[in-house]
Amino acid sequence: MTQPPYDEPEYPESELPEPEYWPPAPPREPREPDPLAVAVGNVSLLGAGYLILGRRGLFWGAAAVTGALVWLTVSKAETWCELLLLLWWAVVVAHGLRLARRNPAAGPRRGQRVLALALALPVLATAGWLRFDAYGIEDAVTEAREDGDCVAVVAAQDRVGPGHRLAAAPVAARGDTEVETCERLDTAAGYLSGGLTGDLEMLEAGFGRLGTVLDEPGNEQTVGTTLNRFLGQLPTDDGCRTIRIADWLRDRESGPKSLDGPSSATAARIAPEALMECADTLMTDEEWADARDRYRRLLDEHPGDDRAEAARKGVRKAGLAIELDHVRELVTAADGMNSGYCREPAKYSQAPAYRKGTNRVLFVGDSEYTDKLPDGWHASDAAKAALVVCVDSAGVGNTVETCQCRDDDQRIRSVTFHKVEVRVKAYALRTGKLVTDRKLQISGTSCPYLISYYGSPPSQRSVTPSDANVRDAFESVVKR
Repeated sequence: MTQPPYDEPEYPESELPEPEYWPPAPPREPREPDPLAVAVGNVSLLGAGYLILGRRGLFWGAAAVTGALVWLTVSKAETWCELLLLLWWAVVVAHGLRLARRNPAAGPRRGQRVLALALALPVLATAGWLRFDAYGIEDAVTEAREDGDCVAVVAAQDRVGPGHRLAAAPVAARGDTEVETCERLDTAAGYLSGGLTGDLEMLEAGFGRLGTVLDEPGNEQTVGTTLNRFLGQLPTDDGCRTIRIADWLRDRESGPKSLDGPSSATAARIAPEALMECADTLMTDEEWADARDRYRRLLDEHPGDDRAEAARKGVRKAGLAIELDHVRELVTAADGMNSGYCREPAKYSQAPAYRKGTNRVLFVGDSEYTDKLPDGWHASDAAKAALVVCVDSAGVGNTVETCQCRDDDQRIRSVTFHKVEVRVKAYALRTGKLVTDRKLQISGTSCPYLISYYGSPPSQRSVTPSDANVRDAFESVVKR
C-alpha cells in the first residue's frame, strides 16, 4: 500500500525556526609566561616559576630536590652543603628563565610578576633575616666564650630556633659546638669538685678533661674560668685534705702552662696555712709523728712564713709527745729486768729533773715490796716521774742471825735468817741514763717462836720486812 506523500509545511522565509545546537567552544589559548616572573618565582625555591609555566612535573621534581638539599644542609651543617643549595638555586632560576624565553608568547605579565614577588620576597626576607640573626647570635656566643662565660654561651645559643638551622645551619652548628664544649667543661668541673674531697683520681680526671678542651683553639678563657672556679674553692675546711690536694697540684705531671701555672701558684699560697692547720689537727688526734712531719715541712718549705715560730713550738711539743708515748709503751711492756723499759730505757725530755731530795718514781717489774712504799713516792704517770726504777724479784741477802725455832711438830730446829735482797736499776727519765744499779738489803724481823713450812724443814729463811723496813731500803734510791 502506497503511503501518501508527506507534505512539509511551508513557512515564510522570515519565519524559519533557528537550528537547535550549541556552537563549539573556542580553543584554549596557550599560557603566556613572563620570563622575569618565572625567574622570580623560582628564586623562592618553592618552584612557583614552574607553576607559572604550567610545568607541574618540574614543580614537583624541583620541590623534591630542594627538600633533599635543605635536609642535607640542616643535618650536615657544612658550608659545602650551603654552596650546593646555592648552586641549585641558581640552576632553577636560570632553567625557569630559559624555559620561559623559549615560549613565543613570552612577555611581560603584571599579574604573574606580582604573584612571583609575593612568593619570593617573604622567603628571601625571612631567610636573610634569619641568617643575619644567626650571625648575631654567633657573635654573642663568641664574645661570651672569649669572656670565659659558659652560662652566657648557653643563654645565647638558646636563641637559635628551627628557622636559624634552616637558613644558617653551619652558623648554628658552630654555636652547638661551643655549648657542647661548655658541657664538657661542666663535666670537668664536676670531677674537680669531687677532687675537693681528697679523691685524687677525680682530680686527675678533671684536669685531663680541661687539658683536652684546652687543646682545641679558642677555649683558653672558658678553661681558665673553670680552673679558677675550682682553685677559688681552696683551701678546704680540712687542712690535711688541703695539703693532699696542694701536693698533687704541685707534683702533678707537667701539663699545659695555663693549667700548671695557676695550680702551682695556688698550691704555694695555701700550703703554709694548710700545713699548720693539719699539724694542729693531728696533734689534737694524738697522731704525734705525722703532726711533727707537717710542722717540719712548714719550716723546711716556708722558713719565712709568719707561722714558723708556732711550727717550731709544734715540733718540740710533738717530739715530747712522741717520747712520752714511747716511754709509756716501754713501761707497760716491762715485767722484769730484761724487758720493756728495763731492757731499752728511753728519755722523756720534759720529765721532772732528777734532783736532790725525794723524787717521784715510776716502779716497774716485781711489785712485791714497792707496793709498800709511801704513795708520795709513786708517780701516777710517766709524765710526772723523775725516775723509772726497775725492780727484780727478791732474793737471799746478807745473813742476819741463826735461831732455834720450834716447828709445827714442836721440834726445835736451827734456822739461819737473811735479809731480803732486791736488785734495782734506776734511770733518770729526763735523760734515760742509768743513775743507780745496786742490790738493796731489806731488813726485817727474824727468829720467830714458831715456824711453819711445807715439805722439808727449812734451814734458811728471809726476814719479814715491815713497811718501814722496805721504805728504809728504797729511800736511798728515791732520794738523792
